[in-house]
Amino acid sequence: MIFIVAKFTVKPEYADDWIARSRPFTEATRAEPGNLWFDWSRSVDDPNEYVLVEAFADDAAEAHVTSEHFRTAQRELPPLLQKTPSVRNVRMDRDEWDLLGEMAVD
Repeated sequence: MIFIVAKFTVKPEYADDWIARSRPFTEATRAEPGNLWFDWSRSVDDPNEYVLVEAFADDAAEAHVTSEHFRTAQRELPPLLQKTPSVRNVRMDRDEWDLLGEMAVD
């Protein structure tokens, strides 16, 4: 699996409606074959920062970055940002989540 975390610093005037503005891209990506998850979170420290956690089956990544909705997002989303997003991208040998034993719930 390909596991990706990206940080998007949105211009303040678009921060409150970022989720709505990115919704078409989010929904289209979630519908892709091989998409495992695609989840946005807003930073608790910086209201202009959103973190995207996404994962794809190994053979699905190329289809994602060459899709029409990806190209549309490349045109429509950068003008709403303060700077180029930062990203971490790693390959993992499995796609299940582990339990956080240090905070186990009985």
